Amino acid sequence: MSTAPRETIIVLDFGSQYSQLIARRIRELEVYCEMFPYHTPFERLERLNPVGYILSGGPASVYADSAPHVSEQILNAGKPILGICYGMQLFAYHLGGKVEPGAKREYGQTSLTITKKASPLFAPLSATELSVWMSHGDKVTALPDGFEPLAASPNAPYAAIGNAERKFYGLQFHPEVTHTPLGKEILRAFAYQVCGCSGGWTAQNFIEESIERIREQVGSGQVVCALSGGVDSSVAAALLHRAIGDQLTCIFVNNGLLRKNEPAQVEQTFRAEMHAKLVAVDAEQTFLDALADVTDPEQKRKIIGEKFVRIFEAEAEKLGKVDFLAQGTLYPDVIESANRDSNDPAAKIKTHHNVGGLPEDMALQLIEPLRYLFKDEVRKVGEALGLPPHIVWRHPFPGPGLAVRTLGAITKSRLDTLREADAIFIEELWNSGWYHKTSQTFAVLLPVQSVGVMGDGRTYSNVIALRAVTTDDFMTANWAHLPVELLSRVSSRIVNEVAGVNRVVYDITSKPPATIEWE
Repeated sequence: MSTAPRETIIVLDFGSQYSQLIARRIRELEVYCEMFPYHTPFERLERLNPVGYILSGGPASVYADSAPHVSEQILNAGKPILGICYGMQLFAYHLGGKVEPGAKREYGQTSLTITKKASPLFAPLSATELSVWMSHGDKVTALPDGFEPLAASPNAPYAAIGNAERKFYGLQFHPEVTHTPLGKEILRAFAYQVCGCSGGWTAQNFIEESIERIREQVGSGQVVCALSGGVDSSVAAALLHRAIGDQLTCIFVNNGLLRKNEPAQVEQTFRAEMHAKLVAVDAEQTFLDALADVTDPEQKRKIIGEKFVRIFEAEAEKLGKVDFLAQGTLYPDVIESANRDSNDPAAKIKTHHNVGGLPEDMALQLIEPLRYLFKDEVRKVGEALGLPPHIVWRHPFPGPGLAVRTLGAITKSRLDTLREADAIFIEELWNSGWYHKTSQTFAVLLPVQSVGVMGDGRTYSNVIALRAVTTDDFMTANWAHLPVELLSRVSSRIVNEVAGVNRVVYDITSKPPATIEWE
């Protein structure tokens, strides 16, 4: 973000799959937190005037030739530092301690014994024996000068260390994951007791700061907003409308990849309920032609991203002089696209059409007011902006739409098959009260056919996979344990009501190792 709130904690990312969760947990404590690659120039970080730094975990060993390292300027900045897993090993190594490979690795749930209860990190806790989540091979075997042990685990005698004078603390375990039940309280202690934060960063604060930034960026320019009707683009549109009013025009493109009856619902919602300036474009055939015979999911995303932008540019030209394109990009989109730097230690998971799929020669400048928010934060902002609940609490829908839920070739008939199956699934979830108990639910059309029997005849027809997950942050997710009766009813309706489908399966894979979407 271009301007810093009153209190900011910076997370330096060394490639951990949990780095994003650190930032989210700190924000849940009403303290603003932003994540940067470990090699971000110190001057850029200090412009935010951080009250403290957190060094994330990572897959490297501190002694490896290619290991990422922390800047000496950060270690000497006089700011509190919390090192987590690799982050703890890293500053211990830089300050003269010793890090070695463990006799055995320590992964999963571990018992932690607090050996110095008076430490600021552990003083607020009532327990001295904690269940924590470990994920490490190396461990600290000798402490730097001025440090003392704070906690131990069966495989790590220095599972937590501290230097009260310098306000440097290290944790070999991961407090940011839900598998460490009291981890959030430990992070709270670092933010409030060690860094001296007073809190107060809320959705309303974000709205006020964003309005100021948007007005500064846009000036007297005109903005078009890529509106899908989903939570993210809706909140982005409402925020932009609050900031710049009639300088905003929302453009909704029916790309033929939407859910059943969605185009009509979007137009009704935004014209009648939000009173937004809305241009609706029917581009179904354009997208179908562009996606013909394309089966690679990355290629699908890039084609869809480029078509979206070209259509927006064409519609913007009809409006007269337009300077900006606004999108509802979220922090997980940015993170999963690894769209930060070629030296980024985090592996690229997939390209999001509104992050990595945009053409380099795009004529419009980009505005992404939600770029640093997680999904739950977006919903809070939507509520604070006064958006109706049926928009704010709608399940996420990917920008490429059904193109990444129709595995294999894209055709109108395959999309229609998926639309009907998906509508049945969502309807039954609503009827059973399970829609709001899950975080994201959808159907997937698989690129395989299976043998079946209907009536007295043999069939060779399509397979539908159902996906339902529960999650707080969409960075990790568990498969939803839907009632067997509900799954049975959905399956029966789909094979009886949707032509060309003779088999329904249910996905029981969590994230990780899978992603929520299939493509």
